[in-house]
Amino acid sequence: MAQTHLTVPEDSIAAAAARLREAAATGVPTIPVRDLIGRDDVQAAYAVQTRLTAERIKAGATVVGRKIGLTSTAVQQQLGVAQPDFGVLFDDMAYSDGSAVPAEAILQPRVEAEIAFVLKDDLTEGLLDHAQVSGAVGHAVAALEICGSRVADWDISFGDTVADNASAGGYVLGARQVPLTDFDPVTAEMTMMIDGETVSTGNGAACLGDPVTALVWLARQARELGSPLRAGQVVLSGALGPMRPVTPGNAVQATVTGLGTVSVTFS
Repeated sequence: MAQTHLTVPEDSIAAAAARLREAAATGVPTIPVRDLIGRDDVQAAYAVQTRLTAERIKAGATVVGRKIGLTSTAVQQQLGVAQPDFGVLFDDMAYSDGSAVPAEAILQPRVEAEIAFVLKDDLTEGLLDHAQVSGAVGHAVAALEICGSRVADWDISFGDTVADNASAGGYVLGARQVPLTDFDPVTAEMTMMIDGETVSTGNGAACLGDPVTALVWLARQARELGSPLRAGQVVLSGALGPMRPVTPGNAVQATVTGLGTVSVTFS
């Protein structure tokens, strides 16, 4: 994924970034960007994401973590890829447990329930194997990821979603913080409800077989790209069940066994 030897011209990277930037600024979704960067060109897609991330940081945003996507085999097959993807979490993406998200804040919102990890150690050195990475986790929490797409009608290929910061929109962390010594992510069961109706169920094994395995993948990718994971950062490890669309007025609550509940409403 190192962003050298790009096969896509720099002006195409810039044009793709411009489309997504304008969509975010105006609240009007854009056509896909795969005509500019390809459907599955990993380097080109991350080059667009990196450009947009740098712009946000320059404008004053702070990186607070990462999100992992495409951890489901079914979704990988749908998009024709054999690996997850990741995006950047910024400080303005965080919403408090039980709070309300303004309708205009996230384009075309969809919600999924996850396990989030908050790191207590940097992941910059060593093998970054399962033991090291799990040891760097301070605690796990139940989380809702509010995915949002700047691409109209969610008409996305792998290239589109990666360029669009892995379709990141916002996130909510639950109140209960549990160390991994007291919690097994693989066997955790998830139930997500919208307006009191169960709309999604799943478990930790649905996330690459083990959410910590997803974290290991991310730790290695992040270090390879020169932006390793750091103590204090939040990592959304991937959906435990199907993602669902939401509309203004909806109330969402997810329960993850061992971690409790997390909720958000849409105003």
